[in-house]
Amino acid sequence: MALHPSEAKILSVLQQKMEAKELAEICGMSQDSLMSFAQSLKEKGFVRIFEEVRFRLELSEEGRQAASQKLPEIRVLSKAILQAPLSSLSGEEKAVGLPWAIRQGWVRVEKGVLRSSLTSIPAYDLQDALGMVLEGRQPNEEACQILLRRKLARQVQERKFFIEKARDAPAEEKEGQISALTREILLSGSWRGAKLRPYDVHAPAEVPFAAKRHPISKLMQKISQIFSEMGFEQMEGEELQSSFWNFDALFQPQDHPARDLADTFYVKGSIPLPKDRGLVRRVKLEHERCWGGEWLEENAKKAVLRTHTTAISARYLYERCRGSEPKKYFAIGKVYRNEATDYKHLAEFFQVEGIVVWEKATFRDLLGCLKEFYRKLGFHKIRFQPSYFPYTEPSLEISVYFEKKRQWLELGGAGIFRPEVSIPLCGRYPVLAWGLSLERPLMLLNDMEDIRDFYKSSIGWLRSQKAMV
Repeated sequence: MALHPSEAKILSVLQQKMEAKELAEICGMSQDSLMSFAQSLKEKGFVRIFEEVRFRLELSEEGRQAASQKLPEIRVLSKAILQAPLSSLSGEEKAVGLPWAIRQGWVRVEKGVLRSSLTSIPAYDLQDALGMVLEGRQPNEEACQILLRRKLARQVQERKFFIEKARDAPAEEKEGQISALTREILLSGSWRGAKLRPYDVHAPAEVPFAAKRHPISKLMQKISQIFSEMGFEQMEGEELQSSFWNFDALFQPQDHPARDLADTFYVKGSIPLPKDRGLVRRVKLEHERCWGGEWLEENAKKAVLRTHTTAISARYLYERCRGSEPKKYFAIGKVYRNEATDYKHLAEFFQVEGIVVWEKATFRDLLGCLKEFYRKLGFHKIRFQPSYFPYTEPSLEISVYFEKKRQWLELGGAGIFRPEVSIPLCGRYPVLAWGLSLERPLMLLNDMEDIRDFYKSSIGWLRSQKAMV
């Protein structure tokens, strides 16, 4: 059988065992094309093909940060040598670095002050292991397991193909073949009588992956569909809100701890109060009547990244619910909290909001809406427990039973807006309301342990996620 010119070129270049990627570069073709021709040569007995599967470590985002800025336990040790107060530690240093530094016997805490048993930073195998992975080298097995367990690195699978010449092709077999019918070949008629190269559908090549939506985007779509089926309309609102809509309209006092810089992201500048002075006056009177003291407009004008999507509910109550017609709304949006990130907390995350405005609504209606929503989402064991929230009374927490872990997990809060919230905004009572987590149920459905995995740019992780139906 005659050889295709590309096959002849491969044989002329191939003098020793070579990796397919390198051989493709020398021959000036894609790796997929080369593997197709190589498979044809293998069937003719001219080459042998070997596949090797290797695993290597690749630093995660946290691992790269630790490689450049040192591991949190080393940063804790540096502060302990200076006898810094415990309060000087960042959230990561306190949650991760301090336990590891204590485990190593480097530091102790005495009366709120870090104390060190060392006078200088020692050589640390785990820090060296980060540098090795960054350089493409493999640390010892123990260090690899620690890096993986602490999510400082992830294991990446590599498939490599190697090609080796089995025998040279006789000169008479180096005649050309046609592997692709081009426009020129068809017009010239040179395809008549020519030898056409068979197309090999079994030739090894990289596995193609179909496009897939991000799990969070997919769940948002499913939640929207569920609420739409239940007769709800979708609300939308700005992520940058005034403190008036984010706090004051929801009856949170102006000296409430949630307004502190430690919990809320404030943005430079201010946002004007609503033009309706009657609304502002009603909110002001409720605050001063119930909380005492003076209600200050300058505090209400402060710009914040919304801490909850309930700020959208407040605006919709005022703008669209002041009549007598029953209304049902839901929203899905990102909210921001100034807190340390760890495996179950983020400084920004999604929240699912909902309100039902109907004078005949009861607490049982609220429980029924939530139970139906989670049933449609795939959770059948649902529990409600009394709770407290500043702007709802009565209030409850919603938990679902997760079979795999055999435990109840809290997924959100709900209640009936206090009259001090809904009456000034729309003159109506009761208003059923809830704020639910979006990432947590998705973690349960995908058997995930770390909420941060949602926001890492990992194509391999995305491909491995379950499709939601």
